[in-house]
Amino acid sequence: MTRWQHHLVALALLATVILALFWRDAADMAGIWWNSSTFTHCLLMVPLIGWLVAQRIDLLRPLAPAFWWPALLWMTGAGCVWLVGEAAGVALFRQLGLVLMLQGAVGVTLGEKLVRGLLFPLAYALLLVPFGEELVPLLQTFTAHISVALLHLSGFAAEMQGVFITTRAGFFEVAEECSGVNFLIAMLAYAAFAAHLCFKSWTRRIVFVVAALATTILANALRAYGTMLAAEVWGIEAAGGIDHIVYGWIFFGLVILIVMLAARRWFDRPANDAAVDVRGLEGPIRFAGPGRAVLPAALLLPLLFAAWGLLVAGRSAPLPPTMAVEAPPGWREARVGGIPWTPRFDGADQRLLRHFANAKGQVVTVAIGGYERQAEGREVVAFGQGAVDPDSRWAWSAALPAVDGGKTERLLHPGPVLRDAATWYVVGGDVTGSARSAKLAGLKARLAGGDPRALALIVSSETAQGGRDAIRDFVSASGGARAMADRALKSR
Repeated sequence: MTRWQHHLVALALLATVILALFWRDAADMAGIWWNSSTFTHCLLMVPLIGWLVAQRIDLLRPLAPAFWWPALLWMTGAGCVWLVGEAAGVALFRQLGLVLMLQGAVGVTLGEKLVRGLLFPLAYALLLVPFGEELVPLLQTFTAHISVALLHLSGFAAEMQGVFITTRAGFFEVAEECSGVNFLIAMLAYAAFAAHLCFKSWTRRIVFVVAALATTILANALRAYGTMLAAEVWGIEAAGGIDHIVYGWIFFGLVILIVMLAARRWFDRPANDAAVDVRGLEGPIRFAGPGRAVLPAALLLPLLFAAWGLLVAGRSAPLPPTMAVEAPPGWREARVGGIPWTPRFDGADQRLLRHFANAKGQVVTVAIGGYERQAEGREVVAFGQGAVDPDSRWAWSAALPAVDGGKTERLLHPGPVLRDAATWYVVGGDVTGSARSAKLAGLKARLAGGDPRALALIVSSETAQGGRDAIRDFVSASGGARAMADRALKSR
């Protein structure tokens, strides 16, 4: 067996062990690529990474591979990222940790010189990690504001309520699919690839990527504006058909074409330029270690982190047999009609939904989802969880000023019917309205042995029945969100 074959077998062994131990995260990531239109481009990125590596094989073959012990630190850091994701219930960190571990495996088994020669393919692989969904509300709001401004400049009347726009032609929603996040993430992957192939200057590469992303965001806003403009001219049904055809098949290609034509005059990398300059990779091998020591250590690291993850994920604590919400002074439990609203608490061990009213005609609904422990599919903070159930007809409309520190937002139901909702998360004894703080509190509780229980507390009210003011009055009369959460956790 040649030296190269020996190291490639070691790489295959180490990568197989990592994928076998963290198969759930690999399968989840592949499932997102296959099922989510936002990340379908990742299916193309995998063979592109293979092509980038193939470009470098003949150039790198004269270099000697080595077992590189500093990459053990790389794998340790990757394992810590994965463990943070496991403890906090953040799939993004788990999947990022998996990709980083596979990168570290390349470093451990092939050595520093090969890592430097494969640096761009390795770095490009980071874009395989599904990320960016948190940008959706920001992009929805930006697209709505730009669209309304352009409609006004064109002489058409338009009113905006969060991400909903009313014109003479009809009622439009800048939905998650219309936010352009899928277009933006795909453009990032394309722009990074094109910048590497077309430019040698790092300044030009960065400017190209930033300009491509900015063009994408503006173009998506123009598309939304064009759809509403078409509805004014040809009717809303025709506009919807035009939007789906243009956006799905033509729009993305046109924007890429415009970006490439605009940047072409600044291309500074010849088409026949070598994929990597091996002259800078010559010289003695540094920090090489014996394979019989480095490889077993590299195999042991993912095993340790997988075992640690099992210990972290297994802790739980019982909730009270019955959680309760008391009617504060001036309020009474009530029956309500109107458009039903139910939040989503997947995997919750207990659920509670109560309605209260006062003499002023204000009506609120209090919902609680209780978890004895958090894990995949049972988290207080996760996409599609909380006040807006993606499977219902309620949709997020706009962010509102916080009530007692709670995340407060406006929801809309076709009609339209408006409803305000304030959300608090109770994790590890902390009460917060911030999803990020709740994740950090969960991470702290699970790693440091704190209370593994968690609650999602939502107080909601239709705007016609008091809305945000009713929520504020009810929470204040109850002594605050913390007092409500404490009573729910201590009730019997």
